[in-house]
Amino acid sequence: MNNDGYTSLSNFIDLLLDAICVVDKTGRFEFVSAGAERIFGYTPDEMVGMQMLELVLPEDRERTLATANEIMAGRFKVDFENRYVRKDGVVIDILWSARWSETYQQRVAVARDVTKNRNAERRQAALYQISEAVHVAEDLLALYRRIHEIIAKLLPATNFAIALYDQDLNDLSFPYKVTAQENTHLDISRFCVFTEQVIHSAESLLLCPSCLAGYPEMMQEELDSHNLSWLGVPLKLQKGVIGALMMHSEPDSASYTHQDRELLEFVSTQIAFAIERRQMLARLEHIALYDQLTQLPNRELFYDRFQKALYRAHRESSYFSLLYLDLDKFKWINDTFGHSVGDLLLQETAQRIVSCVRGTDTVARFGGDEFVILLERVDSAQNTLIAAQKILQALNQPFELAEQQQFILPSIGIALYPEHGLDEKQLLSCADAAMYKAKKNGGNRIEMGYQGLRTVHVMSQSVRSDFDAPDEVAAKMN
Repeated sequence: MNNDGYTSLSNFIDLLLDAICVVDKTGRFEFVSAGAERIFGYTPDEMVGMQMLELVLPEDRERTLATANEIMAGRFKVDFENRYVRKDGVVIDILWSARWSETYQQRVAVARDVTKNRNAERRQAALYQISEAVHVAEDLLALYRRIHEIIAKLLPATNFAIALYDQDLNDLSFPYKVTAQENTHLDISRFCVFTEQVIHSAESLLLCPSCLAGYPEMMQEELDSHNLSWLGVPLKLQKGVIGALMMHSEPDSASYTHQDRELLEFVSTQIAFAIERRQMLARLEHIALYDQLTQLPNRELFYDRFQKALYRAHRESSYFSLLYLDLDKFKWINDTFGHSVGDLLLQETAQRIVSCVRGTDTVARFGGDEFVILLERVDSAQNTLIAAQKILQALNQPFELAEQQQFILPSIGIALYPEHGLDEKQLLSCADAAMYKAKKNGGNRIEMGYQGLRTVHVMSQSVRSDFDAPDEVAAKMN
């Protein structure tokens, strides 16, 4: 149909705030009313002949094409929504009603811009999701990831960072930062520069190649050459700025806008409260689950990890080991030098044990001078003995206590799953009994536990530097 056929009608439909669009069967605009310019940013003359799908946000093209095929098959649509990219690069939400004219082989549709309503809904949904994330996130890292996911639904956030600022220490850190691979060299330095500006000014930052006047020439050239825009918003609480949200665009994407900055500012306060609350919960969890003197897991956390190890071992038909460790002469240190020196001894002991095991293992303080080590996925008694001997050797080194060297030696008992027990009570009892046998036999020894008809195996270790090699340890097990 020729555009002249719409001339008289267009005198009236151009008054509509909505846009009327006519698209041929190949998806090209044949006619658009004047309202289209208010919505899409293009004049009617610019839009006629354009492929409709080219204006649709890439993420929405597949379902838009599927809906167009349904309409061409005779289905009348009154509530289809998708997102378009305006001429100025801004993404908008469009509500469509459309039908197919078999006579003229055209789709006739009315487009309404519902961006304002949808943005309001997204903002409220984001606030709710951020609040909810505090309660469901397992830890701070999980919360940061969830915040990133929520913001990515509102704004392009491929390159995104959460910065935290400690006012007392004047320390800036990035506990969460995700960037595109090819821009890593730029992001590391610029994230710091712009974040410091946002935090110390307590003001949002919006930078794009067209608004760099007043910034150092070198910075202008670098940003302009990469065609990037930056957006940063401070995270504020009553006590001050606790950090910032920072992001930058991709070189081939649209620059951030003032509307984007306002949107990020809208959710930033809720994010600041969420981070502060999760930090408080993390502190409380640490107090509840960790020994405050040594910072090792306490009994409660150990039992939780022990149960998980039992479950994994049963499910995977794998193995693990328990080491029960007690310090000889600890009471003498406390009585002779005082509890403050005893505390230092326990802290140093904890550090030495942790340095001897893997990150996946658990070293817990059970109270007093008793420690329990959970070695997961240890496939033999020989490897368990090697690990225990490494700990024994580390603790045989002198301790600098009260300005003099002291030797405080351990007694270690070992229990193996499933050989020495199938549950928590059996294994701990077995390892504990083996430890007391080591202490009874003179201390500074490793004793292997037993269960049922299992023979007790002993590996003694005096205070010396030439420890048994792994093959010699294995020989003593046979």
